[in-house]
Amino acid sequence: MILVFVVHAVVALVCLIGGERLGRRVLLVGAIAPASIAFAFWQLATSDADALTATVSWLPALGLELDFRFDGFSVLMAGLIGVVGVLVFLYSWSYFAERTGLARFAAILVVFAGSMFGIVTADNLLLLVVFWELTSITSYLLIGFQDDSAIARASALQALLVTTIGGLAMLAGVVLLGSAAGTYSLSGVLAAPPSGTASGVGLALVLVGAVTKSAQVPFHFWLPGAMAAPTPVSTYLHSATMVKAGIYVVARFAPVFAVLVAWWRPTIVLMGLATMLLGGWRALAQSDLKLLLAHGTVSQLGFMMVLVGWGTPEMTYAGMAMLVAHGLFKGALFMIAGAVEHHAHTRDLRRLSGVARELPWALWMSVVAVAAMAGVPPFLGYATKEFALGGLVADTPWQVTATVVVGSMLTVAYGLRFLWGTFATKPGVAPVPEQHGHRSTVGLLIPVAVLTVGSVIGGVVVGLPDALVAAAARSVDALSSGFQLALWHGFGPPVVLSVVALLGGWLLWKWPLPVLRRFTSRTPEATRVYGDSLIGLNRAADRVVSTMQSGSLPVYLSVIVTVAVVAPGVLMVRHWRSLPEIAFAESPLQMVAVLVVVAAAVAVTLVRRRLAAVLCLGAIGYGVAVLFIIQGAPDLALTQLLVETLALAFFVMVLSRLPLRFEVFPDAGGQAIRVVVASVVGLATMAFALWAASERTAPSLAAEFIARAEPEGGGRNVVNVILTDFRALDTLGEITVLVVAALGALALIRAPMPTEDPDPSEVGT
Repeated sequence: MILVFVVHAVVALVCLIGGERLGRRVLLVGAIAPASIAFAFWQLATSDADALTATVSWLPALGLELDFRFDGFSVLMAGLIGVVGVLVFLYSWSYFAERTGLARFAAILVVFAGSMFGIVTADNLLLLVVFWELTSITSYLLIGFQDDSAIARASALQALLVTTIGGLAMLAGVVLLGSAAGTYSLSGVLAAPPSGTASGVGLALVLVGAVTKSAQVPFHFWLPGAMAAPTPVSTYLHSATMVKAGIYVVARFAPVFAVLVAWWRPTIVLMGLATMLLGGWRALAQSDLKLLLAHGTVSQLGFMMVLVGWGTPEMTYAGMAMLVAHGLFKGALFMIAGAVEHHAHTRDLRRLSGVARELPWALWMSVVAVAAMAGVPPFLGYATKEFALGGLVADTPWQVTATVVVGSMLTVAYGLRFLWGTFATKPGVAPVPEQHGHRSTVGLLIPVAVLTVGSVIGGVVVGLPDALVAAAARSVDALSSGFQLALWHGFGPPVVLSVVALLGGWLLWKWPLPVLRRFTSRTPEATRVYGDSLIGLNRAADRVVSTMQSGSLPVYLSVIVTVAVVAPGVLMVRHWRSLPEIAFAESPLQMVAVLVVVAAAVAVTLVRRRLAAVLCLGAIGYGVAVLFIIQGAPDLALTQLLVETLALAFFVMVLSRLPLRFEVFPDAGGQAIRVVVASVVGLATMAFALWAASERTAPSLAAEFIARAEPEGGGRNVVNVILTDFRALDTLGEITVLVVAALGALALIRAPMPTEDPDPSEVGT
């Protein structure tokens, strides 16, 4: 397994560094990465275990390790990632003309594939979130690949915002869940599921991440918006891999928590059904090929969420089967949309006419893919939908089954709309021009053929996908053993429901389009809600910034001193106790030094010349240095004297560029307020210092430093040892700050003097 990640990293670097020399061939090099997943299959096949595990030490001191697990469900998902990934790279080789940026595109796509492989193999919840966010970032870069398009940039940002918000919620959720369970191991949490409020909140947050990633209502709008991406990206991210990450997480958790948590099933099923209906309904009203398919994907994701979220063994099995079938037929349909656009230079159904004559192979492959999506025998889509309908009839209320049948009618209807709108010859619409011997179109159809043939073989030889699905379902829920797919389960409710869905879908497609649009236009637009939310957020941010960053120095200082007084003041009041007896002074010299300091401080507030104020500040520093000498700390005193002298020199040099006098404000009331504020802050700081000193609960560090200075630092001067040994990095940082400040002061001094004559009133004596 680890080798697969290494291959992805190496291939990504090769594509990024040497890709420009390779040209379009870099896309063929990129295909090596998803193909390397076959190593993991080979390892599992040659072992006797049901699952492979691997652990890489990450931060052993904190107990963080990279845990991976490759079981049946991981095999199913990794198969989709690997097979569809290779086909997408091959498809991209024909899709893109020679252009700049292909190396970056291939490298990002490889990193995305590796991230998806990480999601489906991570056995650590925190590690899963890391890969989860990597897919969000890489999908943002891929959706916005055509960065000269404002629509592509906006769509990429929209997808990033929605999925990242979900990812942050998931991070908080896994922390709560892991803390409640006492482990961050995914298999450990599922083996011994935690309970309690923290666990429930964590589970809800994890579910938020899953539904945002899988475009469930009300977060479904980002997926159609992401169709601004190139078609290979749409195929890989939004039909086979990333949007199924949420389905993957829900499928892992459902067999355990659907029974333990009361709100699990109602929440997921209602959300899934709403997504299925809304996505299918929206798909019927689209005129853009990719938007039609994108809304259809939203609908199918809702269906899969219902299946895997219900959590019973039969429904879990059905959900796994749908994951495979959907990856095959929806991947093929997206690629066909790209081939049609490549040939006709448009995806608008209202402008396409006569494509069947130009692309007959695309027509027949589309018929197969749409039939598999609609549940027509003998394709894999039919076998999986029959099994799913059987599970719904057996395990769920009739209302759930009825809603799924209505959603299936919508699927049939928009599938027929795709076929007719793309390939029919329409009266009044000019046929697309003929392009004889179009080599690149042939290259586009080969990957489509692989996926289409997979749908056919999977339905006819249903034992092949059944083995994969059975292993996947068994790794999630051991009770799912014994189920199997079949092309014909006998006459029963599933067959009747399938016929109802097909006939109902055909009638719905024949419904006049103007009538349909009248109903569709009344459905609230989630995209508009998203846009209004961003506008409101920007306005709120502007208001907060204008309030907090007003540009007024008095306001900033007021906030700072208020926090400095209130925060420790609340603690002092809540934990008040009388202060210990305090010695006012230990010698007359101390009183003299303090009086000098106080007098200098008062003088700073009274003088009107800047130089006099600086000298008073220097007097304060020198007075403090005298106090250090009296207390027997000559090293500290020397340091204080040097610092004060240096600061005084800097001040004097800077003051040469400033007016001699302070600006005088004739505001007596304001000055009184400043005096009161300064007094309150000073007294509060003094009180807090005394209170904090009396609240010491641990021994002073001074004794430890004194004891360790000579044996560990090799010096008897404790202060020097602390500065040069124990806190050497701090000292280095402080010296760096001083150097930077000195350079700034030097630049200021060497700056040219202003040429205009100084104000006579500012000239001092």
